[in-house]
Amino acid sequence: MKQILYIIGVSGSGKTTIGRLLSQKTGLPFFDADDFHPTQNIDKMKAGIPLTDNDRKDWLAAIHQTALAQAATNGAIIACSALKENYRRQLSQGLQDVKWFFLNGSYEVIRNRMEQRPDHYMPPALLQSQFDTLEIPANALELNIAGSPDEICTAILNSIYQPSSFGIIGLGVMGKSLARNFASKGIRLSLFNRFVKGKEEHIAQQFITAHPELATAKGFEDLPAFVQSLTQPSCILIMVNAGTATDEVMNGLLPLLSTGSVIIDGGNAYFKDTERRIQLAKQNNINWIGAGISGGEEGALNGPSIMPGGETEAYSRVQPFLEMIAAKDENGRPCCNYTGSGGSGHFVKMIHNGIEYAGMQLIAEVYYILRKGLQKDPGEIAAIFAEWNSGTLSSYLLSITIDILQAKENDQWLLDTIDAKAESKGTGSLATQTAAELGSPAGMMTSALFARFLSAQTGLRQQAAAIHPAYSSPLSVSVEDIRQSYELARIINHHQGFEVIKAAAQEYNWEINLSALAATWTNGCIIRSALMNRLMEILQETDTMLFNEEIISLVNANQPGLRNTVAAALTGGLAVPALSEALNYILALTEADPPMNLIQAQRDYFGAHTYRLKSDPEGSPIHTDWKKFRSHN
Repeated sequence: MKQILYIIGVSGSGKTTIGRLLSQKTGLPFFDADDFHPTQNIDKMKAGIPLTDNDRKDWLAAIHQTALAQAATNGAIIACSALKENYRRQLSQGLQDVKWFFLNGSYEVIRNRMEQRPDHYMPPALLQSQFDTLEIPANALELNIAGSPDEICTAILNSIYQPSSFGIIGLGVMGKSLARNFASKGIRLSLFNRFVKGKEEHIAQQFITAHPELATAKGFEDLPAFVQSLTQPSCILIMVNAGTATDEVMNGLLPLLSTGSVIIDGGNAYFKDTERRIQLAKQNNINWIGAGISGGEEGALNGPSIMPGGETEAYSRVQPFLEMIAAKDENGRPCCNYTGSGGSGHFVKMIHNGIEYAGMQLIAEVYYILRKGLQKDPGEIAAIFAEWNSGTLSSYLLSITIDILQAKENDQWLLDTIDAKAESKGTGSLATQTAAELGSPAGMMTSALFARFLSAQTGLRQQAAAIHPAYSSPLSVSVEDIRQSYELARIINHHQGFEVIKAAAQEYNWEINLSALAATWTNGCIIRSALMNRLMEILQETDTMLFNEEIISLVNANQPGLRNTVAAALTGGLAVPALSEALNYILALTEADPPMNLIQAQRDYFGAHTYRLKSDPEGSPIHTDWKKFRSHN
């Protein structure tokens, strides 16, 4: 049963003002007892005749019924004079959690207020009868109306709520799931969601009502009240959209927080924005943690993978909270590891998403080859994937793909009804852009991103298909070749991702432990897999996974299958950009003498950019007048 808060006192004491303001701060619905009076009562008061107990009988009963109904759902704030003790007994009958707040003030002050509200049916002349009827409550918090409405509301909130140990701002899909995760671990929460009339109203309170595990949580739509409900210094998790929305929340929070409070940004923020926010927070004696959180709605609820970065002292404050809700690896350790200083947490989450993009694209291309090239239906492909998923190729992405491929509605494969236009969010683009800035080749995530971009150009593709009919021919490739190509391409994808992280760690002086990061990604996140479990161990021995003996053997064993598959797909008219990139990368990486010497000569020819000699790669730059070698024949 939910809490009922009665704001009581004589007419003119400010019950309605306080009730409405308290409703705004908490999200609880507000009811004004004045609205429950029957017409005859209102007419009597307008005429200056005081109400009797009999007049108030049905009025009190109606208010009581509303309180009972609200206690069974959301709880409520009710402004009611409730002048006598027997009235208050009637209003609380059958309610388990009732609190009374008595607004008290002098006759002179209250009469002056009543004279300032000429449209109210209660005339100032009846005020004395109210004071005469009033029985001072013994079980109510008495509040002097000389205080401002905000001060009175703060006093009420402080009396109602035991301080929460953790706060969450933003109740979208991820925020709600994380809140339930925290609550299930016994964490006392305060939850805030903005108020947007007609669109986002009472979100926090409705969410709390819908989930029994949130029984001790408190909901707010007023940011100061939310902060006041927390222990100080506070720990607050922000789960709002990256960019402007995060800055708006930050700007609202900083003036309200006590020194040493910690704000955790759990969104997909750009790591350079995180570093800017860390510095701004520090100027205000506040700590900022940029934490990548992966796992989607299910992971957030049952245990996500968490990648926190920032100052070590700040992280130590929130470490117990984050480790408590994180997924656990095969050894029972939390999939939550401190990544390093600055924006490193959001950086590795960005690269996680880049690896994710490429992983999804690889599965899509393998499906494409099996479906269009080998003419297998989704059910048959699901069976192939299920066999792969029972061994070393096991992964979360492959497992969900099996479920998708088995889905049928009205005897039709559900997959065939979906528009083939893949959407993308900012992290995929930022991962590719950042890899380029660092000079770290990341063709797998880049090809996956551009494949999505091309799929979104529906009109262009349809016109091109009409003008240039697709070439196709039967594919001569085995399922085993396709399996080998997938296994090797996954290895290249992960290698490229970790190489980008290594380059960033060197550039930004982050001491990122790659093995610990791989451990963080073994459960809870989207890219969890049997391969990641092995990388956790491999990266303890070497920071370049392709130099590990086990990986070397896999590359050598699977390269023929990748070559056959890419050749067959391209010859047969199927676009496989990610698989092709994997093959191109391993071929280029293992070529001791690539043709880039020609590019250096071309650059020197048209731009005098100079070049160095193979025999002296660290020597002085050389420029050649290439035109003098021009043939005149």
